[in-house]
Amino acid sequence: MIKSMTGFASATRETELATLSVSVKSVNHRFLDVQFRLPQAAALAEAALRAVVSRHVARGRVEITAHVQMRRGTSPAIDINETFVAALAGAIERARARGFVEGTLSPSDLLRFPQAIVVSEQAVDAPEDEARQMQQQVEEALDAALVELSSMRIREGQFLRDDLDHRRSVLVNAIEEVAAAANGGSAALQARLAERIQEIGASLTPEPALVAQEIVRFAARSDISEEVVRFRAHLVHWQELANGPEPCGRKLDFLLQEMNREINTIGAKAEGLRVSELIVNVKAELERMREQVQNVE
Repeated sequence: MIKSMTGFASATRETELATLSVSVKSVNHRFLDVQFRLPQAAALAEAALRAVVSRHVARGRVEITAHVQMRRGTSPAIDINETFVAALAGAIERARARGFVEGTLSPSDLLRFPQAIVVSEQAVDAPEDEARQMQQQVEEALDAALVELSSMRIREGQFLRDDLDHRRSVLVNAIEEVAAAANGGSAALQARLAERIQEIGASLTPEPALVAQEIVRFAARSDISEEVVRFRAHLVHWQELANGPEPCGRKLDFLLQEMNREINTIGAKAEGLRVSELIVNVKAELERMREQVQNVE
């Protein structure tokens, strides 16, 4: 399936606990890169939210922003990041042992390090399961937003599909033109070689069988039948991927690399006056397709 990597969607939920909204924006990226902007009430759900994203998105940079407005009062909860503070105290102790600093670590010193203090909001007299309920609601809102995002990416992908299908049909015709021009060039080359042998035959007495064998061997160096067959196979595989249910952007990109490799080999081997012009046109079309495929999931 050809699906765009760009899109935007949002979802809102109203509950007894809070009003929450989730927005999702996706842009092109080589792999799946998920970025979160979550309130403290949903920060612990990041791992679960990543799993939700992976069910809907295979490739692209996805930015998720969530806002939560609690309906009941909250009070600040302050905790110490014991791991960080222990590491900081150890570093200061080592510095003191070397004579770099004096004195001990004070509370005011800790306040200078944002990593040392963790401040969060907790609902006043809230049941313990409220946090789990909130995380579940954020997951449901994100899932709804991702469904809408997927629909938008499919619609955008249809425009990409139309353009790429057209360019693929251009390549189908172009490779046949290249093959025909190369076959004509190869036949002309053999004729020129035979004619040249006849011209010098008056002064030499070459063995006819050996001469014919050398002509065929020389002409075989310009044979591109294997490369043309592989190029055609890549075009068929392209259509199968585009018609399949799975995201195919990375596979299409790989096929374009393979087609570029084949057309470069054809250009190096093929004979004929028109071959060079046709090769340039094919390579230009492949480059246009490569740029477009960068937008496909």
